[in-house]
Amino acid sequence: MIFALDTNILVYVEGVNGRAREAAARALIAQLPIKLTTLPAQALGELYNVLTRKAAWTGDRARLAVLAWKDAFPVTPATTSAMIDAIDLATDHRLNIWDSVMMSVAAESGCRLLLSEDMQDGFTWRGVTVVNPFATERHPLLAALLSMPDDEE
Repeated sequence: MIFALDTNILVYVEGVNGRAREAAARALIAQLPIKLTTLPAQALGELYNVLTRKAAWTGDRARLAVLAWKDAFPVTPATTSAMIDAIDLATDHRLNIWDSVMMSVAAESGCRLLLSEDMQDGFTWRGVTVVNPFATERHPLLAALLSMPDDEE
């Protein structure tokens, strides 16, 4: 089961939204099977934007963080077809275009889950389900993923 990470997970690991959220995000990342994780390329650009604008990091510091994420997980680009699908998704479901791009890239990559606190928990489109990894009750697909033995990754 392949899954994608939304920008907010990366932002939390970088410590932007408080220590409690950082600790929760770090614990989550530590449990995730790297081979089954993908980062939509857009998440890297959004991370840079949040780090330089909201967190007031220098461009050089933010760049190093982005490069570390790029090196840690496979990155999936947004194709032309993913962009067109995202526009359809945004139009049909009245979603933010950038959330739609994230969802579309995840679908095109064969993901089952998109881990995000920003989108509607439980929303499913083209086989991808948005799951809030910080919800009190863990989604069954995420629970299954996190309980997989290492040799099944």
